[in-house]
Amino acid sequence: MDDLSDIKITRRDLLIVGALSVSGAAVPAVAGAAEGPPGASAPPAASKVSMTVNGKVHELELDTRTSLLDALRENLQMTGTKKGCDHGQCGACTVIVDGRRINSCLTLAVMHNGSKVTTIEGLGGKDNLHPMQAAFIKHDGFQCGYCTPGQICSAVSVLDEIKQGIPSHVSADLNARPLLSAEEIRERMSGNICRCGAYSNIVDAITEVAGRTA
Repeated sequence: MDDLSDIKITRRDLLIVGALSVSGAAVPAVAGAAEGPPGASAPPAASKVSMTVNGKVHELELDTRTSLLDALRENLQMTGTKKGCDHGQCGACTVIVDGRRINSCLTLAVMHNGSKVTTIEGLGGKDNLHPMQAAFIKHDGFQCGYCTPGQICSAVSVLDEIKQGIPSHVSADLNARPLLSAEEIRERMSGNICRCGAYSNIVDAITEVAGRTA
């Protein structure tokens, strides 16, 4: 048949062909669903993770989607680390991992197998305060206190960065050791937000500890 105009198909024929094509495509999905109970879904992938938190080794089996923040709070009950924005913008979840401060809400726990993690609980307790904790209390470096654990962990790292000579965006000379100045401290602490506005007291606390350890 060379002339396509000779092809005759009614509306009823077209509907039948369409229905058959849809039902044929759906057959594999129906057959696959029959393998498990109705509404069942595949279980989440789990992985074993070993990390040292505040000097103690913890062996965990976690959903691979679990953030480090949730692993600390929900699995290890380290609730000193706070969940604020959960988007890495406020710094309330800051912890120290292998000597470097990070936002624990932005990293997966499975990425830190074998890591050493320090939370606010690991810096010191009420009977043996870390110098930075004592300075925050002395200078009232917190008001509501929600952001304070992240602020203190970040402040401890800030002093380490300056001691190591790591420059910041406000360092005048990238080849020279950064000066311990209010400008440097504010820049390095800019990822930690205090909605109460205790910034000047936080700078005073960090400056005092820096003077003791210089």
